Amino acid sequence: MKTITAFFRLIRWPNLIFIVLTQALFRYYILPFVYQYNHSDYENIKLSQTLFILLSLASVCIAAAGYIINDYFDVNIDQVNKSSKVIIGRYIKRRYAILFHALLSLAGLILSLYIGYKINNIYIPVFNFIAIVLLWFYSTTFKKKLLIGNILISLLTAWVILVMTVAEYRFRISPHDIVWQRLLKVSFVYAGFAFIISLIREVIKDMEDIQGDLNYGCKTMPIVWGLPVSKVFAGVWIIVLTGLIAAIQIYAIQLGWWYSALYSLFTIIIPLIWILRKLYEAATPEKFHQLSTMVKLIMLTGIISMIFFKYF
Repeated sequence: MKTITAFFRLIRWPNLIFIVLTQALFRYYILPFVYQYNHSDYENIKLSQTLFILLSLASVCIAAAGYIINDYFDVNIDQVNKSSKVIIGRYIKRRYAILFHALLSLAGLILSLYIGYKINNIYIPVFNFIAIVLLWFYSTTFKKKLLIGNILISLLTAWVILVMTVAEYRFRISPHDIVWQRLLKVSFVYAGFAFIISLIREVIKDMEDIQGDLNYGCKTMPIVWGLPVSKVFAGVWIIVLTGLIAAIQIYAIQLGWWYSALYSLFTIIIPLIWILRKLYEAATPEKFHQLSTMVKLIMLTGIISMIFFKYF
């Protein structure tokens, strides 16, 4: 039982549920909104319910494999940063961790190939394979480099949303197609939100883990540039994200989407301002961990806002 519990902790099961939730909200709330003025297209959504489940499962397998390989190469660092949470080598042997990573990656790739075949879309397996490769190199190399690892993980977070858009891509589609334009706009709004909020969180996590990273020669932003500059970097992106969301909500108000605007104000904008204030006061790993958790909650509330598209 301890091994099973440890395995689910290793693959970060709450994060996997978050991936499923994000893609489910997109499939069942965003796509109906996008296709609402073209019912003939809506009836032919490429991602049927079965294919959507398989695509979401592929995303979960790839992400879980990424978490495993990340922990595999981070055992020594985690012994310093969070020794009580180390799983590989304590509950799960290293060779089994590699085996689980390989099996999950293979499962994600096979599912992607099947989905790509069924909807005649080569981009799904190609980009998911690239994601698998990038997660490996992130864990072995990029994570220890200045900014590269942060940007890579942020892009992969955005891919959780963009993979749904790519799945709906129709070859020979007109660039002036209204439905396609609407889908791109909504997709990039949420993918952009996911990218920026993830980048902020990754930098804050680096501040939290600075001691262990320093001991093992990592070149993360807090180590290379120092905590003050890293705080400014994260703070600038918080301001940018807050400004973008505020601008979008002003536009939403003009369309009469008052509930969406109020929701965003109280669950995203105000919490972001609170994080910005607390960020400059933070000085201990515990404080940075608190901020990282808060950023994750804002990511959740931002994704949940997809529900409002059902009523527009």
